[in-house]
Amino acid sequence: FSDEYMVDKAIFLSGYRIRLGSSTDKKDTGRLHVDFAQARDDLYEWECKQRMIAREERHRRRMEEERMRPASPPPIVHYSEHESTVLGEKLRDDSKFGEAVQILLTWLERGEVNRRSANIFYSMIQSANSHIRRLMNEKVVHEKEMEEAKEKFKNALSGILVQFEQIVSVFHSASKQKAWDHFSKAQRKNLHMWRNQAEEIRNVHNDELMGIRREEEMEMSDDDMEEMPEDRMTDESALAAQAEALKEENDSLRWQLDAYRNEVELLKQEQGKLYRTDEETTRDQQLKLLQQTLQGMQQQLLNLREECKKKESELQKVKEEKLETELLLEALKEKQENADKDDGSKESENQENSNTATGGRTLASTQDKEGELDKSVTGPVRL
Repeated sequence: FSDEYMVDKAIFLSGYRIRLGSSTDKKDTGRLHVDFAQARDDLYEWECKQRMIAREERHRRRMEEERMRPASPPPIVHYSEHESTVLGEKLRDDSKFGEAVQILLTWLERGEVNRRSANIFYSMIQSANSHIRRLMNEKVVHEKEMEEAKEKFKNALSGILVQFEQIVSVFHSASKQKAWDHFSKAQRKNLHMWRNQAEEIRNVHNDELMGIRREEEMEMSDDDMEEMPEDRMTDESALAAQAEALKEENDSLRWQLDAYRNEVELLKQEQGKLYRTDEETTRDQQLKLLQQTLQGMQQQLLNLREECKKKESELQKVKEEKLETELLLEALKEKQENADKDDGSKESENQENSNTATGGRTLASTQDKEGELDKSVTGPVRL
């Protein structure tokens, strides 16, 4: 019992019956009994080993969980003017847009926006908003690809259907008597089975192709019914979108002008406080450059305002044309309703005339019958 596992085995065997040899005498049989007493030192040592095993198991499980855990995302960089310019370039790149939007969202939640950086954040948000147009264009491209795929599928299905028709015609020609009599009974059975299978598959493909064509015809009829209003609506929506885009560009340019003006004022204040140095000459040059950019931005603003006015006038013309078409549609509907009412009144008059004619005929027949009865009554009575 020097080892722990031997003690476990001995306790496990306690209570077993023992027989010595093949003898069944009472002296050769008995029951195994292991008598033991708990030792505190051994119990404490055993408990320590059990705790050590539990610690190792917990450590192993923790290491396994850490190994299976996904990698943590990279840390978000702190805001700076350099990082903002880099982020603006990433926002314009489609492949890095998701990462850039996450950084912009983190900066906004951290409260990095202040009076000095408001214009920079506005330009970044505007870049994120302009990504919507790219997404819409991408959606249009995917829709075109889907239409092309549908057209390819329809063409391929029609080609398959033509080949099925040819195969079925082969089976029909083989079923004619001049060829059918030369086949054996087993061959005729196989040919009949193959022809039925080919006809079933041909019918399934034909139904599928006809369903696609019916859907296209329904879509074409719906498009014809809604073509004129939709054209008007699309023109109006396109002009409205262009006007909205011009307004956004106008607002962004105005914000940039305000930012340049604030920078000019800050430079003027700093110039009044400091002495004339070499740095002031560079600031003067920067002021001149800023003034030139201001003039260019003002000219661009004027051009944008003129374009906006033109777009608004075109939008007004489109709205007037839409009102005229709606009035024409209402007039056509009223004419159609009046024509339906006239047809209904004519049908009611014809029905009344037919009713009066039938009534006159029935009245004349009843009068004739009454005259015959009077004659029969007033005649001589024979006894």
